[in-house]
Amino acid sequence: MHITRQALKRFGLDRVWWLVSPGNPLKKHGPAPLEQRLSACRRIMQHPRVTITDIERHLGTRYTAETIAALQEKYQHVQFVWLMGADNLASFHLWQDWQEIMHRVPVGVLARPGDRISARRSVAAQRFDHARLKGPASQLLARSQAPRWCYINVPLNDTSSTALRAKGTWAR
Repeated sequence: MHITRQALKRFGLDRVWWLVSPGNPLKKHGPAPLEQRLSACRRIMQHPRVTITDIERHLGTRYTAETIAALQEKYQHVQFVWLMGADNLASFHLWQDWQEIMHRVPVGVLARPGDRISARRSVAAQRFDHARLKGPASQLLARSQAPRWCYINVPLNDTSSTALRAKGTWAR
């Protein structure tokens, strides 16, 4: 959707993969069935440079650090960039092996409503302040070596995945 197009443009990416996860280990309640979520994602995101995938299911990975390591092993000639919303940066230090993620791939962070200040003051932002690429240089992120991260402001849309689920968007 809009934020994905902004990521492609602002970070100089060739492609974006939407990783539809079997489940989030940090969440108490499981998501809707995977096939249902894949189908919904394919309906709402149709772009020639965006791939909707359940590759984590095929790789057998559960945590982001494991997924990135497996992708780098499988696609050794691809330069990966991890994308996340600012809300995730605010709690990134709670992720398993979060520092390994920062050392494996550049990270693109996109502003989301209500999380700008907490993201910029987060444990991860402070720990990796030396590796921050300023917003005006965001186009360099895809060609950067880790650790490197960039925080950009994009036109905000406050529709959250929680709100989409509450509307029944994933139940079609």
